[in-house]
Amino acid sequence: MRHYFRRMVLAPAVVGLTVLLLSTIPLWLLVTAVLSPVVQGRLRPLRLLWLVVLHLVLESIMLVELFGLWIASGFGYAIRRPYFERIHYDLVQTYLGIFFREARRVLHLEIVTEGPTPDAFPGEPLLVCCRHAGPGDSFTLMHALMHWYGREPRVVLKDTLAWDPAIDVLLNRLPSRFVSPGGGPGADLESQVGALARDLDHNDAFVIFPEGGNFTPQRRQRAIDKLRRLGLEQMAVRAENMPNVLAPRPGGLLAALDAAPEADVVLVAHTGLDHLLTVADLWRELPMDKQIIMRWWRVPRSEIPDGREQRIDWLFGQWEQIDRWIDQHRPLDLPTGRATRRSGNSSSSGTSGSSTTRPD
Repeated sequence: MRHYFRRMVLAPAVVGLTVLLLSTIPLWLLVTAVLSPVVQGRLRPLRLLWLVVLHLVLESIMLVELFGLWIASGFGYAIRRPYFERIHYDLVQTYLGIFFREARRVLHLEIVTEGPTPDAFPGEPLLVCCRHAGPGDSFTLMHALMHWYGREPRVVLKDTLAWDPAIDVLLNRLPSRFVSPGGGPGADLESQVGALARDLDHNDAFVIFPEGGNFTPQRRQRAIDKLRRLGLEQMAVRAENMPNVLAPRPGGLLAALDAAPEADVVLVAHTGLDHLLTVADLWRELPMDKQIIMRWWRVPRSEIPDGREQRIDWLFGQWEQIDRWIDQHRPLDLPTGRATRRSGNSSSSGTSGSSTTRPD
């Protein structure tokens, strides 16, 4: 029922809202122009209005295109064939490219990536495990994978994101899985994740967030308490010694490792926006004037142990490494009104606008 509600009600509502907003844009510009001088932050209401309008316009265009593709595929008959799959990935890449370019400019963000460059993964499937914290980190990761690494992501994500109509339609046509953090009655999440990670080809990247949700102090404590209730005292102590991350949930990654024995693992950490936990935090920080740092580590398959318990211990060890990295890379505020580049051995990436640094 929810599926039909999102498709038949929410999707047309988004298009209608976009038309209404565009038809009344002079009024909204006047309101935000009046408010901007009295609201703290440089042109904060105008910046926010521009991003909202841009998102709604892009989402509405995408929904119309998705409807056209459904018709062109024989009313959905061939929608999952490789030709149409490639078109859907192109749609995602175009949306992310446009939105991230404007978000960096309007919010005054700089995204710096450190770690192996794209040529370090020639024609190899990857299992990508990312820390989950801060606003939009999954979208930032998708942008980096598609624009910098040239990958087609297969992603495991929370089912709440399916309430976005474009995400719902797109990811139900592409290899992906919406999962509930609580599992649900009879849910075999490991089997679903394993099926998604199977048969990866040379430009695929299976993406999973082992923490299961964005970092908050409350979620961190609940994860520690759950480990203790399960009698895993040693793991609980290790989780307590990681103040910057949630204890990883190993089930999904272990299923992916079994399903894709030929794939290396790439770990991704990031810092810069992870202290923004609420809508009020986001509003207060606009324009953000922040530098987001993403760090990538590649772990060859030969370095990953075979046994289940040994793999869980290995995963906790990787998360301890991420926690230490976050401690050493606290958010860097950029000088107001102009972008700066990190000192060091960096070069600008033409496709994503990021800076790349080879690891030591």
